[in-house]
Amino acid sequence: MDKYKLVKKERQPAPEGEIRVTAVGRVAAYVSYIAKLLVDEGKDKVEIKAQGNALAKAVTLAEVAKRRIKGLHQITKVGSSEIEDEYEPLEEGLDKVVTKRFTSVVEITLSKTALDTSALGYQAPLPEDQVKEVDLEELSRPRGRKGGGKGDDTDDRPRKGKGKGEKGKGKGDKGKGKGDKGKGKGD
Repeated sequence: MDKYKLVKKERQPAPEGEIRVTAVGRVAAYVSYIAKLLVDEGKDKVEIKAQGNALAKAVTLAEVAKRRIKGLHQITKVGSSEIEDEYEPLEEGLDKVVTKRFTSVVEITLSKTALDTSALGYQAPLPEDQVKEVDLEELSRPRGRKGGGKGDDTDDRPRKGKGKGEKGKGKGDKGKGKGDKGKGKGD
C-alpha cells in the first residue's frame, strides 16, 4: 500500500443532543457537556455514540454521567457498522482501491424521562443514594494534582534529590576503578 493514499472523507457534524465519543477525548469534558445539555439547556435526552477503540470510554462516560445527574434512564444498543476506505493511487496506471471493514458500535441513550422499559438494554435510574450530584461549575473545573511541579515554589519544604553537595557524587574516595581489590584473574 506504499503506492496509495487514503482519501479523507467529509465528516457530518453531530446533531444537537448527540455526543460522538472518540478514543482520545477526555471523559470529564464529555460529562460536563452532558450536564450542560441536560441541566442547563433543559434537554430531555442525549445520545452517546462510539465505535472501535472508543467503546469502553463511551460506557465509562454513561456510568459517570448517571452518577452525577439524578434520575437518568438508559438504553444501550450494541451493533456493528461497515466502514469503506477509499485509496487513490500515487502512481499512474494503478486503479483506486476500496476496502471494507466492520467495526463495533455502541449507542447509549440517557434520558430524564422514562424510556421503553421493555427494550433490550434498558437500565433504570440509579438509587439517589448512589448519585453524587455536582453543579456544572464543579464539573468543568480541572481536577487532579494541585501544583506539584518542579517550578512550583509555593511552600518552603525541603526538596529531595541529588544536589551538589560537599563530597560531589557521593562515592567518596573509592571512584569507579578496581583499585587494590578486584575480581580479575591475576588477583
